Amino acid sequence: MFASLLTLLAGVTTLVYGGDRVVDGASELARHAGISTFFVGVTVVSVGSSVPEIATSMYAAAYGSGDLVVGHIVGSATSQITLGVGILSLAAPLSVAREKTRVYGGGMLAAMAVMAVALQSGTITRVQGALMVLAYLGFLAVLAEHEDYAEHVAESELTLQRATGYVLLGVALVVVGGHLLVTGGQRLAVAVGVPSYLVGLVTGLGTTAPEIAVALVAVRRDRTGIAVGTLLGSNITDPLFSLGVGAALAGVHVTGVDAVLTSVGYMIVASALVLAVVYTRRPVGRAGSLACLVLYVPTFLLG
Repeated sequence: MFASLLTLLAGVTTLVYGGDRVVDGASELARHAGISTFFVGVTVVSVGSSVPEIATSMYAAAYGSGDLVVGHIVGSATSQITLGVGILSLAAPLSVAREKTRVYGGGMLAAMAVMAVALQSGTITRVQGALMVLAYLGFLAVLAEHEDYAEHVAESELTLQRATGYVLLGVALVVVGGHLLVTGGQRLAVAVGVPSYLVGLVTGLGTTAPEIAVALVAVRRDRTGIAVGTLLGSNITDPLFSLGVGAALAGVHVTGVDAVLTSVGYMIVASALVLAVVYTRRPVGRAGSLACLVLYVPTFLLG
């Protein structure tokens, strides 16, 4: 059991570090393209910081551990929108344009709803997974079409070559980390008699650290666009693209469908409530921050 725990921790650590490298490099590559901060957050940074979830989804699907990958995505998405927004609004005043909250928040809820529908039968087929990936790419295309390219991200000391190296190194690390995470999680679940789905919730919280860390740094530097864009964008990427890639690779099957759908349903409800707080409270005050943090607690009770 101790060896399994070490493997699990090594996987999470490698994923988080690799994810950070991807985010740093991808953000700098986006700066050279002159993209707005919110667009960078929703696309480049959210995809980069979701690489751990993408890698985990691929490995879990290949190993036939659908419960782990779905629990991982639910844990990651729920913690990002509740803990993420709660922590950010405690660190600094958080105010998001209502139009962006409607568009990107609506996209997030739609992605989660697609995930819920796909899981109704307990199995996401390869065809369904491919359609989820295409839906995500279509969403990005719509965003790019309507991007105004007005607000640009800050200057950085990273050169173009070094940024590219960061991306390549990060991707290599998350591939290794994804393997360690899935194999270690499976062995630990068997050793202690804990359902794989619950292990997925825990690892989902662990690998959401890159998104929250990036968003926290951004909001402290008065880059609210990239901060909120990262959190909302990751919660569009994970239910559609991350899960879709895994399903397209080998299909995803979950056991205990009713319990899984209950957790997915709560993820959607909690996300909608957080969006309501962000939409109505500008900026989000301490009461709103605490409400967002409290909304995370039931995640483990439902798992």
